Amino acid sequence: MRWIAVAAVFGMGLPGAGLADPATECGGGSQVEIGACVSETLGRVDATVEIYLGFAMRSAEELDGATGRTVAAPALEAAQSAWAAYREAHCEFVGATFGGGSGTGIAITSCKIELGRDRAATLMRYAQ
Repeated sequence: MRWIAVAAVFGMGLPGAGLADPATECGGGSQVEIGACVSETLGRVDATVEIYLGFAMRSAEELDGATGRTVAAPALEAAQSAWAAYREAHCEFVGATFGGGSGTGIAITSCKIELGRDRAATLMRYAQ
């Protein structure tokens, strides 16, 4: 049952590796339209990361239970916190490279989407 949910969620925010950057995936149009599109995509990606984090956390907790140690779940929590801080800092840097231009917000959101997709894929490697 869990894998059915995974397949459904995967299609919502994590397209295949062959696609372009998130702003390009949103197609042409005005910056307002592209901004709205990448914001919606980020919401789906963030929801996917949370679902996959839940799967990975359950696996970590099962491992901790099987080994009688409480190591994997706290390590995953620390890793997720560090990743979230990295994503914020790195994407702010990406935005700064736009020099305050009108595409800054789209660039920051696109960066968060890309890193979120990568994080979801990483988390799924640890979900059993």
